[in-house]
Parts: sequence; C-alpha cells; structure tokens
Amino acid sequence: QVQLVESGGGLVQAGGSLRLSCADSGRTFSDYAMGWFRQAPGKEREFVAAISWSGSTTYYADSAKGRFTISRDAAKNTVYLQMNSLKPEDTAVYYCAADRFESRLRVRPSSWGQGTQVTVAS
Repeated sequence: QVQLVESGGGLVQAGGSLRLSCADSGRTFSDYAMGWFRQAPGKEREFVAAISWSGSTTYYADSAKGRFTISRDAAKNTVYLQMNSLKPEDTAVYYCAADRFESRLRVRPSSWGQGTQVTVAS
C-alpha cells in the first residue's frame, strides 16, 4: 500500500521553476510506477508525467515534454517533478499517483495524493 504526500507547490512567475516532491510513507514504493497529474479550474484531471518502478522509463504529456522532468529516489521513497519554463497555463493542482502497472497508471491510477497547488503568474 502506498501513502502519498505531495509538497513543493507555490506561486512562481512565468518562466520560473518549481520542483514538486511526492513522498510515499508506505513500504512498497519500489513496486509501483509513479506519476503526476494536474487539474486546472473547470477542467478535467490530465496526465503530466510518469516513471516506471525501476526509473528506467519515463513518459510525458506533450505539454510537459522539454520543460518537465520526472525522477525518483528509491532511498528516499520519493518521486520528483522538476518544472522549468513555467507558463500561466501550467496553473493547476498537481497530484501524485501510483499504480503497480505503468499502463494503468497513465489512465486510472490506484492511488492518489492530496494534491499541491501550483500557480504561475504572468
């Protein structure tokens, strides 16, 4: 069972950077593929990025490619989302997610964090 807690959100100017963290307080972090989703006001939650349980494979939404980097640290049971060149349209609540299966993670993950707000000012 994973228990996910996000941190690192905040207010940043357009063009700036933020790093989100998601810590898993459970004991099976290395068994799970991990990912990030986001939900802007009035919009559906959307996939942003994912990383395999081993860390060897990553996936990105087109909106994140070239600007965001997902990584994981098994020793710290933590997954990160480094976000650079932020735009106002990146403003959303960002959610960490986990699933044992990479394919299911990107569509319907089994576990969610509580979310962290990211606001990009123009």
